[in-house]
Amino acid sequence: MPTNGVMKVLVIEDHPIVREGCIQLFSRRADIEVAEASSAAAGVALSKTFAPDVIVLDVGLPDANGFEIIPKLLAGNPKVKIIILSMYGTQSFVTTALEKGAVGYVTKNDDPNTILTAIDKAFAGEVYLGQAIAQSLVMAKLSPELDPLRDLSERERRIMALLGKGKSLMEISVDLGTSYKTVANAVAVIKQKLHLTTTSSLIRFAVELNFRQG
Repeated sequence: MPTNGVMKVLVIEDHPIVREGCIQLFSRRADIEVAEASSAAAGVALSKTFAPDVIVLDVGLPDANGFEIIPKLLAGNPKVKIIILSMYGTQSFVTTALEKGAVGYVTKNDDPNTILTAIDKAFAGEVYLGQAIAQSLVMAKLSPELDPLRDLSERERRIMALLGKGKSLMEISVDLGTSYKTVANAVAVIKQKLHLTTTSSLIRFAVELNFRQG
């Protein structure tokens, strides 16, 4: 623990419910002081003034990608420990996070208390991966075919890449030289293959994937 007995934790997360859930969870511990930001820009700025010991960072922020701002956060506070909190836990995402400088990765499907364990481990100088992540990495080593994009056609992968760059369905139809309806139908198929129920969740996944690959 810090010399004053309090660990400062900054939560950078754009979803109010998730952010509030983290804050409520951390507030149960007297040794944690919490601050929050809902965007990348606000998070980077607050990190400089709040000087957190640990940052809990979402990947799909509205104004930037979480992976993208890790170097900025570390530049402003080289000693800070960064934990990624994401909807997705594919091996490539985890690898990218660690390569960028994060020391932990937890998915939003993990038990809520997992994030507390992650914070304590990170502050102690350890790398921590949530249970869902650990299981997925083991499975990925045993079964490389579990790539979530394995069932997508080349055209569908191209659509995913364009979604990840912020293109609308109409813009994608122009880029691919096809109709809007064809693209919309392809998006419906992609959602089924990736087991995603909404277009917004597909776009969020595509954005994370795009920055990971870029």
